[in-house]
Amino acid sequence: MERPTIVSCGEVLWDLFPEGPRFGGAPANFACHAAVHGARVYIVSAVGDDERGRDAVKILAGYGIDVDLVQIVAGAKTGTVGIELDARGKPTFTIHEDSAWDQLAWGAQIESRVASADAVYFGTLGQRDARSRAVIGRAIDVAAAAGTPRILDVNLRPPFYDDGLICESIQRASILKLSDDELPEVCAACGVSVGDPVEEALHRLLDAFTLDCVAMTQGAEGATLVTAAERIRQPGIETTVRDTVGAGDSFTAALLLGMLRGEPLQDVLRQACTTAAEICAQTGAVPSPP
Repeated sequence: MERPTIVSCGEVLWDLFPEGPRFGGAPANFACHAAVHGARVYIVSAVGDDERGRDAVKILAGYGIDVDLVQIVAGAKTGTVGIELDARGKPTFTIHEDSAWDQLAWGAQIESRVASADAVYFGTLGQRDARSRAVIGRAIDVAAAAGTPRILDVNLRPPFYDDGLICESIQRASILKLSDDELPEVCAACGVSVGDPVEEALHRLLDAFTLDCVAMTQGAEGATLVTAAERIRQPGIETTVRDTVGAGDSFTAALLLGMLRGEPLQDVLRQACTTAAEICAQTGAVPSPP
């Protein structure tokens, strides 16, 4: 599959760093990375009728992403997130509420695009509001009915999730991506023991939810991937960390594209870690547009 079609569902927003705003949101970052890596990408999201919303749509279009499914919500503000970085470049988030992406509405265009996609991406944060949660859930159900891969990237941002959201999202997915920081909470929400070694917990999640694949990022230590047939460990790729924002999104994009193209999983995991390391070495969550 040389140029797969991917639909990314969820938040588009601006990360407000101390030095100024940067375009972001995990589904938007993922969409940009997937487009850079050669996918045909559509994004299902919403922005306000404001300058930040217009700028966000221009940036997405600049990466070659189809923005026809980005809704403009009158009277709502484009989402923003306050971000502070610690000495290691790890971010702390303050996610502002009542944003345009909380107000997604279902439409025939979304259904048609999802039904013909090669894969669909979604996260947990984009489902914090009942309205967007219903739309994203419906889109994932359409993909499931078509037998289309659904990759869930867990984004646990307090207080915008609960155990029910975590479990329901994993039940809808066929591929699960999470971080080692998120693993204990995900396992607790799903009634799965963590145990030791960590691969056992990933296998328990795989079996409990009949997943095709579970991939876990482990920061500087690399990543682990399990399927029913394989357990793969990829050591970390050495890099100079400037900030880690967007590293997980780049990892997920490289992972999904490698899998869609049928590449060996060891090679896929190595490339995903390499891509994430490259993002850690730069300022900002996405590479320059092509």
